[in-house]
Amino acid sequence: MNLSNIVIILDHPDESRNIGSACRAMANNDIKSLRIIGKKENYNIEQIYTLAIHAKDIFDNATFFDSITEATADCVLCAGTTRRRGKKRKGKLLLPEEFAKTSSQITNLSENNNSKIAVVFGNERTGLTDEQLEECNIGVTIPSSDEFSSLNLSHAVQIICYTLFREKNSTVTGYTPLNLKRIDKTVTVISDNLKKIGFFSLNGQKEMELFWRNLLARSALSESEAQYLEKIFTKAAGLSQKKQDSNITD
Repeated sequence: MNLSNIVIILDHPDESRNIGSACRAMANNDIKSLRIIGKKENYNIEQIYTLAIHAKDIFDNATFFDSITEATADCVLCAGTTRRRGKKRKGKLLLPEEFAKTSSQITNLSENNNSKIAVVFGNERTGLTDEQLEECNIGVTIPSSDEFSSLNLSHAVQIICYTLFREKNSTVTGYTPLNLKRIDKTVTVISDNLKKIGFFSLNGQKEMELFWRNLLARSALSESEAQYLEKIFTKAAGLSQKKQDSNITD
């Protein structure tokens, strides 16, 4: 497990103190990369520093974004944490241990150690909404009591970071999985070519694109595999058009 490739993302956290506690939890487990969806000026630096203690440099080096998609563009996988299940909430939710094993395999595939994996934590009051979770590729859940299931934000960060820390000694070598920005290009090629052959009715294109995006991200796709997929769908669309043209001339 290459912990330098783990990115913790806090989506519009309410409490400055929770940000500080999250920084401390990250430092406890050798995870240093923090990204926040929101504006830096909305948070109380003094409160953050008080709870972060010796981990305030994690906040100092944090970067701020306007959306999960923007914050994870350079990542190969984006995991959203949630305790709620539902049709629009990724179906099967991974346990922290399952997620850690998947993360270990992906981060250790990279020969240049640059395969980032993002873990997104929602607002303390609402968690991640359906729309926010839709921007993630997989869901991760932390089992807790049915009578009191809500975890403090920093506690959730601590559990996930600790589980990743425990998994860090796994070693696999290989290639560099594509980041989500590159995967989006492949998804566009697939979607455009499916549209050319009349695959879509009035609806369904967005859902199909989300399906492909999540599937390819979980597959830790290589550049050559992406190019091969693009070639398959482009050729299929071309053959379909050639057949249509032939039928017209006949």
